[in-house]
Amino acid sequence: MKCPFCGFEENKVIDSRTSKDGQSVRRRRECLECKKRFTTYEYVEKTPFLIIKRDGRREAYIREKLIEGIRTACRKRPVSNERINQIVDDIERKIFARDTEEIESSVIGEMVMEHLKEIDEISYVRFASVYRQFKDMNEFVEELNSLLKKGETNGNKNHGNKRVKVNIKRKS
Repeated sequence: MKCPFCGFEENKVIDSRTSKDGQSVRRRRECLECKKRFTTYEYVEKTPFLIIKRDGRREAYIREKLIEGIRTACRKRPVSNERINQIVDDIERKIFARDTEEIESSVIGEMVMEHLKEIDEISYVRFASVYRQFKDMNEFVEELNSLLKKGETNGNKNHGNKRVKVNIKRKS
């Protein structure tokens, strides 16, 4: 490993620690030439993973795209970046544990919706509206009604808010 300051190729490891999540090793190094110190991180190399899109195209899995999609759904909601990263970590564990190197985007979308449904219903509805590409307002309302019905059967507390069933009738 080259020193980032002088380019010398020899250094010594001063300290090694496992990261908080146990997914990497942090190493503090000292260059044997210029004596400056720098930090490196060691990760397990993950095999390239392909996402099969709705139209059949395949593209490389990019963690940041998944994070951004979830972050967009959670914008201005009480969902922390730490919680979003936990969701993505959990989804990655599941997809990388599979025996295949490809996965349909719909499978990942369903995993995201499962998590969001549990932590924030508004974020869930936002994500579902984009992910499921509702064709019209009726499909959207059906999803809202199923969410409301699930909340009533699970005995969710509404913190003083009344739950209302939404029925929209369209004129022909």
